[in-house]
Amino acid sequence: MAIAPPDNGTPRDPGHPRNGVDRYFAISARGSTPGREVRGGLATFFTMAYIVVLNPLILGSAADGDGRRLAIPALAAATALVAGVMTILMGVVARFPIALAAGLGVNALVAFEVAPQMTWADAMGLVVIEGVLITILVLTGLRTAVFRSVPTQLKTAIGVGIGLYLTLIGLVNAGFVRRVPDAANTSVPVGLGINGKILSWPMLVFVLGLLLTIVLVVRRVRGAILIGIIATTVLAIVVEAVAHIGPSVVNGRPNPKGWALNVPTVPKTVLAVPDLSLLGRFDVLGSWSRVGWLVPLMFVFTLLITDFFDTMGTMVAIGQEGGMLDERGAPPRAREILLVDSIAAAAGGAASVSSNTAYIESAAGVAEGARTGLANLVIGGLFLLAMFLAPLSEIVPFEAASTALVVVGFLMLTAVRTIDWEDYEVAIPAFLTMVLMPFTFSISNGIGAGLITYVLIKLARGKARQLHPMLYAVALLFILYFLRGPFEYVVS
Repeated sequence: MAIAPPDNGTPRDPGHPRNGVDRYFAISARGSTPGREVRGGLATFFTMAYIVVLNPLILGSAADGDGRRLAIPALAAATALVAGVMTILMGVVARFPIALAAGLGVNALVAFEVAPQMTWADAMGLVVIEGVLITILVLTGLRTAVFRSVPTQLKTAIGVGIGLYLTLIGLVNAGFVRRVPDAANTSVPVGLGINGKILSWPMLVFVLGLLLTIVLVVRRVRGAILIGIIATTVLAIVVEAVAHIGPSVVNGRPNPKGWALNVPTVPKTVLAVPDLSLLGRFDVLGSWSRVGWLVPLMFVFTLLITDFFDTMGTMVAIGQEGGMLDERGAPPRAREILLVDSIAAAAGGAASVSSNTAYIESAAGVAEGARTGLANLVIGGLFLLAMFLAPLSEIVPFEAASTALVVVGFLMLTAVRTIDWEDYEVAIPAFLTMVLMPFTFSISNGIGAGLITYVLIKLARGKARQLHPMLYAVALLFILYFLRGPFEYVVS
């Protein structure tokens, strides 16, 4: 009996598919093998699995306009479900090794800017509207046109600003950065920990967890962020078992030295039937009657802009990593990639877990050899299995999860090197975009200020013809957004 040669990563005949699966996914044609695809899928999943814990903690920490909060286990189950289904859909339809899950940055926008002005159902309804609009833009070809209208360096600045924004959220949620108690009587609005000192066990756990995660990232350990969250949570459980610290709010009174959001304890159960009660809880019309038309319009636009450019940049980066770009710099089946991504945005809103988008962490799988959508079947299957581990999300305190936000913020910030700081025409708008997001705690403000300033500078220098007509419309919308106070007063 002949023994088949081991899968050493080299296909036997790149020019001829071995079977129907090989033919459909073009495994041999792209110089890959089933073994490579499986390894690549595992690498991508363990690199981005942290989102199953992190997304519920971000959304679950915020209250909507009626004071309601979403249940963390239900958020975890829905996060895993949508990520699994949409990642598999990307693999089957686009046949490209790029995974999807709830987008960091967009979820923070929904949690801290959109939901507090309406209900959760209203906020998720706006996410659904945004996803539908992006789908229309893809089908009509306008998504590419809008993408090209915004200067590349401003797109970079948006990503960098979101990174800073996520970092601030992580530091504040972990209690490492706090409001100064008498901020109204001092020029220092925020400070380190409690009275400028690290005085609590939770803060120390956060610092140790962050340092561990940094070491893992520097050493290029696969799944470094997820490992960091798990290790920090284990440490937090041990500390709580010994010190009995308790939550940050006890009987309605603040406990500055307590754990934020969840008290880390040994879980009573690890496996459970997924709670999918959040699916379908969205309202596409409620927000418009509650807060008027301008605020929802601008939130939809901001969600669209925030979500809009990420996938196009990510798919090009992944294609470049795997040597899969054509002569125009586009990956194979680019239209299908964008279409599935836009459907994922709407699906995330429909499931109450915020917009889902392509993950740059997919590069980990490509580095392991993944070149086709077969890897997505592995990733998606593992996300679906993760639904049954949702109870674990209730034991992770912010002090453990926030380490991921800080590290992800750093990774997003590294793109700042591509901005030409000698060219003030783009450097000043880029600067305002980046700093106003964390300093005003608003992604909308950063994007708006950057685009308005960019258009103004071009006009002031007599370079109006260099501006895409769509930029004028975008700038005008943001001007209305910033003037919505007096505008709504006049209208009413």
